[in-house]
Amino acid sequence: MDPRSLLADVARDALTFWLPVACAGCDALDTALCEGCRCALVPQPVSRVLAPELTVTSALVFAGPAARIIRGLKEDGRTALASALAPALRAVLGAIPPEAVITTVPSTRAAFRRRGYRPVELILRRAGHRDQRVLRLRRAPRDQRGLDRDARRRNVGGAFVARAVTGLPVVVVDDVVTTGATLLEAARALRDAGAATVIAVTLAHTPRRGGLGGEPEVIDT
Repeated sequence: MDPRSLLADVARDALTFWLPVACAGCDALDTALCEGCRCALVPQPVSRVLAPELTVTSALVFAGPAARIIRGLKEDGRTALASALAPALRAVLGAIPPEAVITTVPSTRAAFRRRGYRPVELILRRAGHRDQRVLRLRRAPRDQRGLDRDARRRNVGGAFVARAVTGLPVVVVDDVVTTGATLLEAARALRDAGAATVIAVTLAHTPRRGGLGGEPEVIDT
C-alpha cells in the first residue's frame, strides 16, 4: 500500500474518532455506530443475473441503516465506517478464485477531489484485498441518480477502458448496484482487455423496483 494513502487513512480515522459523533445509521448520540445498526450490516448475500454473461453478488440491501452508513462513508467523510462495512464485502469475496485479479469501478476525478479518497477502494483494503486498478475512465459519465435503465446504459457506454488482463479471471467491485449498467460496461471493457471471465461483486444492491432483472438468488453463508 502507498505509505501516503495509509497515513491519510489513519489521520481521517483519528479525526472521526475524536470529534463528537452520532450513529451513522440512526443518529443515536455518542457512538459512531450503535449495536443495532451494526446488526444491519450482517451480510445477506444475493446474486442477480445482469446479463447472460454477468451475475452480480451483493452483500447487503441498500435500505435503512445500511444505506445511511454507506452514504455516511461516501458523502460525509466518515471513513472509519469502512471498517464496519468491510466484513460484509469480505463475505461476498470469499469464494472468488485465488488467481483472480480484483479491481474496483473507478471514481471520477471530480469525486476524488471532493472526497480525498475512493470509498470502494477503502472498504476493499479494510476487507484485506488490494485494488489492482485495472479499470480507468476514458471519459467521466454524468451522475447516474435519477436516470432510468436505458439512460444509465447510454450514460456509461464506452466510459471505461482496461489494461491487459489476458486469460485471467477478474473480479470487479462496486459499492451499490441499481440497474447494473455500470457493471455491465466495466465487464465489457475487461473482456475487451482479454479477461477470461468477469465476476461482479457489490457491497449492496437497491431493493427491486424494476431496476435489476430477475429474482434474487439467496446465497448460503
